[in-house]
Amino acid sequence: MKIIKEALAGTFESSDLLVKVAPAEGQLTVVVNSEVIKQFGHQIKAVINETLQALDVQEGTIIVDDKGALDCVIRARVQSAVLRGADEEQIDWEKLS
Repeated sequence: MKIIKEALAGTFESSDLLVKVAPAEGQLTVVVNSEVIKQFGHQIKAVINETLQALDVQEGTIIVDDKGALDCVIRARVQSAVLRGADEEQIDWEKLS
């Protein structure tokens, strides 16, 4: 999926996260800010990268501001932000299985 416009998903509430996506040519940049980065940073980054890979996102800027979200919330917010940024309406769920 190609990110063609800026988009957001999520909130700054506890146990949630805010994901911002923006187009960028030629590179994929992921920035993670989290209150629990020391304890769970590796897992948070792994979930984000797996989700981006499953959605075939190869270019863009992804900024994640985490407030202690669970893995399923991280996946859902990344998927939503990417769909909005790519101006897509649905996901091919078979690719994500």
